[in-house]
Amino acid sequence: MKGSKSPSGEYCIYLRKSRADAEAEQKGEGETLARHEAALLALARERNLKVTHIYREIVSGETIAARPVMQQLLGEVEQGRWAGVMVMEIERLARGDTLDQGLVAQAFRYSGTRIITPAKTYNPNDEFDEEYFEFGLFMSRREYKMINRRLQRGRLASVREGKYVGSRPPFGYQKVKLEREKGFTLEPVQEQAAVVEMIYRWYLDGVDGIRMGPTAIANRLTEMGIPPPHKGRWSPSTVRDILINPVYMGKIRWNWRPVVQTVSGGRRSFHRPRTADWELVDGLHPPIVPEEDWQKVQYLMQKNRIPKAQRGRALKNPLSGLVVCGSCGNRMVRKPYRHGARDSLLCVTPGCRMPSAPLLAVEEQVLDTLALWLEGYQITVPALPGDDHNHLHAVLARLQKELEDARRQKSKLHDLLEREIYDVDTFLSRSQEIAARIDALTANMQTVQQQLQRNMEKDKRCNPLPEQINILQYYHLAKTPAHKNVFLKSLLEKVVYVRAEAGRWKPCQLELHLYPKVSSRRG
Repeated sequence: MKGSKSPSGEYCIYLRKSRADAEAEQKGEGETLARHEAALLALARERNLKVTHIYREIVSGETIAARPVMQQLLGEVEQGRWAGVMVMEIERLARGDTLDQGLVAQAFRYSGTRIITPAKTYNPNDEFDEEYFEFGLFMSRREYKMINRRLQRGRLASVREGKYVGSRPPFGYQKVKLEREKGFTLEPVQEQAAVVEMIYRWYLDGVDGIRMGPTAIANRLTEMGIPPPHKGRWSPSTVRDILINPVYMGKIRWNWRPVVQTVSGGRRSFHRPRTADWELVDGLHPPIVPEEDWQKVQYLMQKNRIPKAQRGRALKNPLSGLVVCGSCGNRMVRKPYRHGARDSLLCVTPGCRMPSAPLLAVEEQVLDTLALWLEGYQITVPALPGDDHNHLHAVLARLQKELEDARRQKSKLHDLLEREIYDVDTFLSRSQEIAARIDALTANMQTVQQQLQRNMEKDKRCNPLPEQINILQYYHLAKTPAHKNVFLKSLLEKVVYVRAEAGRWKPCQLELHLYPKVSSRRG
């Protein structure tokens, strides 16, 4: 259909915002698309052009595949619907590679559609205009590459200064503008940060002595009614991304998942594979979890994540997570034996020669040392962990606040209707939306309240002990190794284990260094 014209002589306007326009808007130069629209409409009136449609591209994309409005426009151009397309500059149509530029040039040339800019009108069937048009696209591509290289250098420099350059903040943070300088950093959102801390604690310590993986954590968060980062429900991949993101220990990661373009069957596709060639720098933002805890999580995830022996099973080692090797500094683990042999405690770090010891012998020596340290003292018995009471109360408070806000919005609807700001249809639509939100918030609050009640009842069953009690009395009254483990962790930061010699017939001579964190008081 070469040389065909639009039978109605209709024209359209195509508006697209460039990166330079976005930077200008940040400096207060006004909204770009509105200014361009006014300029092109004025040009149409001056030239007596019949404009019947305006296309607005609100997404920024290098390729036509990433610009749905451009795809629609090209389809109509190929069909010969328009006599011409009005645009501010020729590069607004295509700044992609030669393939995209060829598609644009071909569509306008075969349909005979003109391109009208304030500077020049291009007739694609005119040899000189066609060359000028193609040369303009070529130069715009070169300019785009130059701008993109400069932009990437600037982003990398910002990252190395500890600034956050992502478009969306990670869950637990909000983006804040740095004072008296360019760029952004992150600031914790208290309620979300508490959820991140809870995710890390569940993965490291579990609940009731049972370790939890990303799937179990995601299910538990959904049951508690905690809103996920995105719509829907919590997913294992979302939890896993939070656990491996170094932003939570105060770092900034760069080039972890770069965009890679591939071509198959003449069609391009984009994906973002994870790569080992990425940078990690100290961020300007405060961490949510200690770096030590983040490193522990990475170690556990690399070591087959949660050990099979712990999946769905109760904890059997009362010293779990407490004893560290005096040689390499890694956590020591319990090794069970068959046929009635006693369990041992050993370091599993490759190449570490620290001898193992019977678990019972280490446990008894820890208790003897604690008994000497707290001789004549009594301690306040900590509540045994049914669940995360503080976080559940925080979630309940947040849901209550959202419910109060929703009810206030509902009460304002009638006022807006009476003042004729809302018509009847808008009033009914908003009423239904707010009513559904109130119902959902009420249901989530009931779920959290029920979980709190179950925890309180569980604590009463598991902890029928006086508030003040001797340490050894409490320890031996605890029903499970999981309860013993929680109690010891309330007293001790860690236990450093050293054994100089080992042998079948040699006595077990251990050197244990206890690091207490409990405050005791005399009974």
